Amino acid sequence: MAVASGFSAANVWYNQPMIGLIARDLPAPAQLAALIPTATQAGFACGIFLLLPLGDRMDRRALILRQVAALVVALLSAALAPGIASLLASALAIGATACIAQQIVAFAADIARPERRGQAVGTVMSGVLSGILMGRLVSGVVAEHFGWRAMFFIAAGLACGMGALLAWMLPRTTPKVGGSYGSLLYSLAALARRYAKLRRATLIQAGLFGGFAAFWSLLALRLQEPDLALGSGVAGLFGVLGAAGVLVATLAGRLSDRHGPRGVIGAGIVLMAVGYVALYAVPGVAGLIIGVLLLDIGMQAAQVANQSIIYALQPDARGRLNTVFMGGMFIGGALGSGLAGLAWTVAGWPAVCAVGFILACGSMALHLARR
Repeated sequence: MAVASGFSAANVWYNQPMIGLIARDLPAPAQLAALIPTATQAGFACGIFLLLPLGDRMDRRALILRQVAALVVALLSAALAPGIASLLASALAIGATACIAQQIVAFAADIARPERRGQAVGTVMSGVLSGILMGRLVSGVVAEHFGWRAMFFIAAGLACGMGALLAWMLPRTTPKVGGSYGSLLYSLAALARRYAKLRRATLIQAGLFGGFAAFWSLLALRLQEPDLALGSGVAGLFGVLGAAGVLVATLAGRLSDRHGPRGVIGAGIVLMAVGYVALYAVPGVAGLIIGVLLLDIGMQAAQVANQSIIYALQPDARGRLNTVFMGGMFIGGALGSGLAGLAWTVAGWPAVCAVGFILACGSMALHLARR
């Protein structure tokens, strides 16, 4: 399940290193090509809100396999796209169907024993993080040597292999709830009202992801400043440091099972707050490296622990619980990116670090609040 989650998550990130090649090959303005990652992310958000809840109403195995088939079609349509408009539509479909990874995370929580649920979630999340990391690296190399269309063809082949693996390995499940699709979506708000722990976990993670997105959205501009003068291309290399998050995800799950998730969440928040201080106070590339490591480790530790909390709330609603959690988290990321852009305009990199630190402090206040 971790391997399949990695292959699924990678599809969201394949196109980012290939934008320059796509803009050069297709007869369209570069500005339109730059919208391809945005379309993919928008599609992923749609998949989270519109497809993830179906896991509570259908056999989750059948739903995942149908999404894999749709992902293969979307990847092939991207590989064969004659123009930028069709490629944008394909990118939207790729993002929507690639939320398979989050279906699998909820599936892992379903089949794991309660005392090992955190470890199971952490293991699958380590696969998701590996896919995000490798997706960017592999697509850049493949596109440079064989062209961007080759990467989409290869991704379609990998998705077929992923589907065969899942069809062989995954057990069938019994639908947990009935009712119409509309009532399923309507129940998202009811779950958020019912569970204070869900609201708290979602708000904490939204704040943390907001600061995380603030850093990554402005990193390329920071690297271009005169004291570094490294160029935006180096920003991708900092993603390699994300391997630290891969290693800590499973550990965070085990610690949540053994000692409870509360301490793991608190430690993650503290690490992220210290990371923003390092980004501001430690000069040069060393400060960026220290900051990236602390942000990655803290972010993944808190996310795995928070997910272990929400999956224990209502076993027949894990897909919808994850929808509320991930949806709130991505909204927090969008707000963090917007605040970072404004902060950069007003006061530069120190203000961006301040945005992340303040959001981390807000998450800590929520974490410490008893009511």
